[in-house]
Amino acid sequence: MKLPHLSRRSLLATGGAAVVALGATAAGMPAVAAPPATATEPPAVTPTEALRRLLHGNQRFVSGHSRHPHQSLQDLHRLAAGQHPFAIVVGCADSRVAPELLFDQGLGDLFENRVAGNIVDDLLLGSVEFAVEEFDSPLIVVLGHERCGAISATIDAIHTGGTAPGHIGTIVDSLRPVVEPVLGQPGDPVENAVRANIRAQVRGLFERSPIIAERVHEGAVRVVGARYDLDTGQVTLVD
Repeated sequence: MKLPHLSRRSLLATGGAAVVALGATAAGMPAVAAPPATATEPPAVTPTEALRRLLHGNQRFVSGHSRHPHQSLQDLHRLAAGQHPFAIVVGCADSRVAPELLFDQGLGDLFENRVAGNIVDDLLLGSVEFAVEEFDSPLIVVLGHERCGAISATIDAIHTGGTAPGHIGTIVDSLRPVVEPVLGQPGDPVENAVRANIRAQVRGLFERSPIIAERVHEGAVRVVGARYDLDTGQVTLVD
């Protein structure tokens, strides 16, 4: 008998269900089947519409009128069959900069990639490309933030000639080529470096990924840089 073909998404979904069932059995608990879910195709979302949705969500957050969408058990069960995030976020791991909160989004809305300094290394770039290929997400946002600790640590290391302990040095070494050239500019050095890093990571997505560059050329994907203000909660685009 010929077995049916399974897509990558189907394999991931069925594999996850099997792990849950086996885990419950191994713990001596009866396996409980999850409520049936039906995968649905998302409505077509343009890059412009995706960005508008994010910025409107941020305005709700800033004004204290967050709606907290897509966070019910019904949403959880619906999304068990598949995800269709309308935006990909490359953000900092800072605990104060959680994209679902500051953009007032919920389960299944954002495909997040967070690391200190919002650095696009090879692993993170692969994750972004996966979302572009697998989910057709039309928007990629590189989200830096005010008073970034990774940026400050890099500036300190440059000024003192010292090194950061452990693997923190990897972060500093990745940011140094971006931060060092702007240290002589007028204004606050951390703020200048934060903005320079946002622009550099956006540029890197274009230059290092033929997958992303092709989608951008076709008009199917837009890549933007943005800065989050820790004091106000406001997100502004960085040109």
